Amino acid sequence: MSEANAQKHSFQAEVAQLLHLVTHSLYSNPEIFLRELISNASDACDKLRFEGINHPEYYENDPDLHVRVTLDADKKQIIISDNGIGLTEAEAIEHLGTIAKSGTKDFMSKLSGDQKSDAQLIGQFGVGFYSGFIVADKITVESRRAGVEASQGVRWVSNGTGEFETETIEKTDRGTDIILHLREDATEYLDRFKVKQIINKYSDHISLPIEMQKQVWQQEEAAEGEEAKPGQYVTTDEWEAINSASALWTRNKNEVSEEQYQEFYKNLTHDFANPLAWAHNRVEGSTEYTQLLYIPSKAPSNIFTREAKAGIKLYVKRVFIMDDADNLIPNYLRFVQGIVDSADLPLNVSRELLQESRDVKTIREGNARRILTMLDGLAKSEDEKDQENFKTFYREFASVLKEGLGEDLANRERILKLLRFATSSNDEVSTSLSDYKARMKDGQKAIYYVTAESLNAAKNSPQLELFKKKDIEVLLMTERVDEWAMEFVHEFDGTPLQNVAKGAVDLGDLQDAEEKQALEQAAEAFKPVVEQLSTSLKDKTKEVRVTTRLVDSPACLVTPEGQLSPQLIRMLKDAGQPVPDSKPILEINPSHPLVQKLQGSAQFDNLANVIFDQAVIAEGGLPEDPAEYVKRINSLLLA
Repeated sequence: MSEANAQKHSFQAEVAQLLHLVTHSLYSNPEIFLRELISNASDACDKLRFEGINHPEYYENDPDLHVRVTLDADKKQIIISDNGIGLTEAEAIEHLGTIAKSGTKDFMSKLSGDQKSDAQLIGQFGVGFYSGFIVADKITVESRRAGVEASQGVRWVSNGTGEFETETIEKTDRGTDIILHLREDATEYLDRFKVKQIINKYSDHISLPIEMQKQVWQQEEAAEGEEAKPGQYVTTDEWEAINSASALWTRNKNEVSEEQYQEFYKNLTHDFANPLAWAHNRVEGSTEYTQLLYIPSKAPSNIFTREAKAGIKLYVKRVFIMDDADNLIPNYLRFVQGIVDSADLPLNVSRELLQESRDVKTIREGNARRILTMLDGLAKSEDEKDQENFKTFYREFASVLKEGLGEDLANRERILKLLRFATSSNDEVSTSLSDYKARMKDGQKAIYYVTAESLNAAKNSPQLELFKKKDIEVLLMTERVDEWAMEFVHEFDGTPLQNVAKGAVDLGDLQDAEEKQALEQAAEAFKPVVEQLSTSLKDKTKEVRVTTRLVDSPACLVTPEGQLSPQLIRMLKDAGQPVPDSKPILEINPSHPLVQKLQGSAQFDNLANVIFDQAVIAEGGLPEDPAEYVKRINSLLLA
């Protein structure tokens, strides 16, 4: 490298740490470096196809895109070359010197832990290029971007420590050459048969040729009377494709094996784990397209952040158009990975045009139906593996799926059928709404549920006391999204859903006449107490009333119909959202000693406020003035 031309640069701090870990720790599956680098080379060719739509001159005199793998035993080098879009020097510094992706810190923390097999994580976090250092003690990258002069090539060199060097070079061919200078313990990857086997395993589905130099058998003729001389394979200057070079999604699904689908997914997503399920279909009609959609087995770390993107790649007539095509999938299904290849969209389609296209709307709706059908098939399957896969899906993605209850009216019923809950009689998150309906008691006219911030809080909610007494099952909804999502759901399969913490409790035929009469009598007997409580707590409550829903607790808070629940109010406040003024209803248990103690108490105001604040705490909240609450408790204890 020319001293006059070369420039030294420091890696981003996270990259330096990553490279140390790659070179010292990640040996569990070293062969993935080939998958990662070939995948990057394929992406570079896809980008040239896309940019070449408006700039055909970028193809120069080399229109046939390919990836080439060269083995040089003498120099102990593997060279992965492509004639794709290439890099400028500025792009080489930016893309090879930083990890420009959210989730980096989470990635580093995972690698820094006790796990030793975490080459698996490299691809998931978009840092596949660095996997080359698993087998190389030095990497040289030589590249020239399409459309720039040959004199504007760049050479990038690093030995995987804290620095790298760049210099401007002359490069006649467009594209990128990645030269791996192999370590002594990695020379097995100079074996042509082994490399070909790895490429066929991981990258057979790349939709352009992956080529190696052809070898021919050369037999030296022996002179007459001499013993036959041994033959050998000789490498020629001719290149041959070693992969099928046909886009997997264009094949008939009956011709694709389960293993091929799984390897294509890993190549597509850089995930090391197998997907839970996939759907591959060619859709014909007013809009023609092919969909190959996968359900991952693990949620990405940024699934609930603004950086979260749908993992759908858009192709038009097999020409790559864009990554992260958000318009092709509803937001609540953003965890889905895959490919859509449209026969109808224009090649120069932009993200703005996607938002307005009727064809895109049709594709998005079709993708949503297909995914929900796939998940329903997993949920209903009697196959043990499918059942486990559905449990994994639900554990990882249920919170995201539930967003669809508010976003997708057309598929709301289908989403509801996929939901699973713990109940007051079963802690396992396994009960569907259909299961619940099948177990409803005679005379029960509603599906009862309660929302809370944890399973224990839900199980111990005062609102459940009457239901437990009468052995009426209640669904326990314990995810933060539940409170918001259920605002959009009023019935399931013709049966109304009722939040037991909203409005007056009405068990209909499940409550006998004696109980109703007892409530009326208690309300009359406690009328003076209720009126005094209403006065004492006028700034905190909308109403005070006697209830029969409580068995062991003195009081509980009930959300008036049409108002936001305390949990939803806390959620909105945490998100910095404006919250409308609202007050809860306080319901009191006339048979509880603490409530009975109110009658004629000299400490009525203190006792009333303590009962109210305890009801707030029971709902997972905090008293408005904790210090005042402690004072009132102390006053009552000393009385």
